[in-house]
Amino acid sequence: MTQEEIFKKVQSVLVDALGVDEADVTPDATLRQDLGAESIDFLDIVFRLEKAFNIKIDRGELFPENLLNDPRYVQGGKVTPEGIAELRKRLPNSDFSALEANPAIENTQSLFTVDAVVKFIQSKVA
Repeated sequence: MTQEEIFKKVQSVLVDALGVDEADVTPDATLRQDLGAESIDFLDIVFRLEKAFNIKIDRGELFPENLLNDPRYVQGGKVTPEGIAELRKRLPNSDFSALEANPAIENTQSLFTVDAVVKFIQSKVA
């Protein structure tokens, strides 16, 4: 599958799962901030991606769980260097520039973009 074909399928999954307009699902769109995904939506998105691409996504593989509750990774509302390293390991397809510029925990949402999901799927179907 080409990256464009994967993008179109991911776009369709996100439109269905989140009830957003297709035009809003751009590569740079963040799942939470731009598309309004909530915690429960992430489970639905994973299920729909597995079905659409006929793949298995292990729990926490695409969207790491409970990582930001670990005091080694978050202190005083900021992601620690160890936390950023762990996120990089778990989310190799994400852009870390915003989080590195300001490690506030809110900036972790910038890691979950449509493009990061597309690249994740591309790595699974390759």
